[in-house]
Amino acid sequence: MEDERNPLMPQMRLDELLAELQTRLNAVLATRDRVHALLEAVVSVGSDLDLETVLRRIVETATKLVDASYGALGVVGQENTLLQFIPVGLSEEEIARIEHWPHGLGLLGLLIKDARPLRLARISDHPESYGFPPGHPPMGSFLGVPIRVRDEVFGNLYLTEKRGGAEFDEEDQAVVIALATAAGVAVENARLYEESRSRETWLQASSEVTTSLLSGADQREVLRVVAARARQMSDADAVQVLLPDAEGHSLLVEVAEGDGAGDLTGVSYEMSTTLAGDAFTQGEPMDSPDLQTAPYQGSPLGRLGYGPGLMVPLGAAPDVRGVLAMAKRSGRLPFSQATRQMLQAFAGQAAIALELAEARRDAERLGLLEDRDRIARDLHDVVIQRLFATAMTLMSAVRLVERPEASKRLQHAIDELDETIRQIRSSIFALQGSPADAVPSLRAQIVDLVEGAGSHLGFMPGLRMEGQIDTLVPEPAAEHVLAVLREALSNVVRHSHATRAEVSVEVGAATLTLIVSDNGVGVGDDDRRSGLRNIEERAGRLGGTAHLESPDGGGTRLRWQIPL
Repeated sequence: MEDERNPLMPQMRLDELLAELQTRLNAVLATRDRVHALLEAVVSVGSDLDLETVLRRIVETATKLVDASYGALGVVGQENTLLQFIPVGLSEEEIARIEHWPHGLGLLGLLIKDARPLRLARISDHPESYGFPPGHPPMGSFLGVPIRVRDEVFGNLYLTEKRGGAEFDEEDQAVVIALATAAGVAVENARLYEESRSRETWLQASSEVTTSLLSGADQREVLRVVAARARQMSDADAVQVLLPDAEGHSLLVEVAEGDGAGDLTGVSYEMSTTLAGDAFTQGEPMDSPDLQTAPYQGSPLGRLGYGPGLMVPLGAAPDVRGVLAMAKRSGRLPFSQATRQMLQAFAGQAAIALELAEARRDAERLGLLEDRDRIARDLHDVVIQRLFATAMTLMSAVRLVERPEASKRLQHAIDELDETIRQIRSSIFALQGSPADAVPSLRAQIVDLVEGAGSHLGFMPGLRMEGQIDTLVPEPAAEHVLAVLREALSNVVRHSHATRAEVSVEVGAATLTLIVSDNGVGVGDDDRRSGLRNIEERAGRLGGTAHLESPDGGGTRLRWQIPL
């Protein structure tokens, strides 16, 4: 019996060896599959150069490699806080129920302060655990691994709830550490790519802005180019160009690009309570990871739902011309230091281009004024003197002419020369007045009113202006002059039925005289009398007089005179 049992012992030993071999073979195959999956994950993570896409892909890949139900990547910012939190595995409904994302406290804060891998069977058992925010789904097992970019901790990978109720093991930790190493390289590559692309955009933008300004393009259009290029360089959701108001108490949005541009244009920023105001007054770039938090809760961008903000002054203190304001939607990465430096250089170059363009416009304006002065001198010193000499010669010749018809014609020619001299003098005063690109002068506004009446009358009224109208007439009196002329011409258009009308504005040393005459039906209409009362009241307020009369030849003649 003993001899019969002995042959079975080798058979049982062989079965055990084969089972152990099968187990080891399965483990080798599983390891091979996991290594292949890790290699594919490394290739996948490094296949994109957009930073935000890379970060989400890292989290998604990590959860698949270790069979985790949930994953997240927290980007570490200043003062050991989380600038961005990218979750994976949560539905839109679950995300909506969570009261707030983690701020970098508790267990997550421990990983930030002590950047070493951390593996737990249950999160709640750790003494640093703060629990979950309201609305957060329950989570048990935990694996956290830092992501390093060179010697800098960029962020942390958080993985929870291994499927099947199991715990994360050492092999899971080794796989995620390997992935985090590759992720650090991918993040660095994405950063370098973004910086090189932004630098290329910066060179193109600087050249475009400078060329546009110095070639005489409209400043507002150039500011639009500045905003569009800044948005492209910074990957911002909204960009504004803010310029100070006339009093210097606030900043106004001159142009806006991006999301909600229509709601942003024309908005006012207070100097003392906004990040943009701080950047303007201090002449230094200012940024904030979240414009919706203190001390800038009153920020217009914050009220519209924007988070990270960057304000770059246009120019250096104390000659800051405005502020370039950029913002991203809440939840996006804040602006990097490289982006801040690049936009500061771009804003400085744009400010120099604005200054050069302004200097060029001043030089052109000065050249125009010099040309106007030269023409005025030539008219006064040459043309008027010759005309005056010609008139004097004709006046002396009148006495030598015996025929009345010829004498009358000579006298008419003398009168025409006298009128021509007055018109030239009026032109000289106009040339010595305000340049064409300034606020319209009183002389120009009078011409506009007369030409406007001509389009209604069917003929152009005659116009004579004499004296320093733009120089001697103060602004309050000028407003009354225009109102009276407008009323008088309106009466001519509506009531006179005239075929000819004349307007004369003469400014002497102490008075202004406005005369409006026509050859129409004369005075008599009640509405016309009502208009005259308004004209008389305006003259009375200024200590002047107004008279409406019907000349012997018919028609109407208004004489309105005020002291200066």
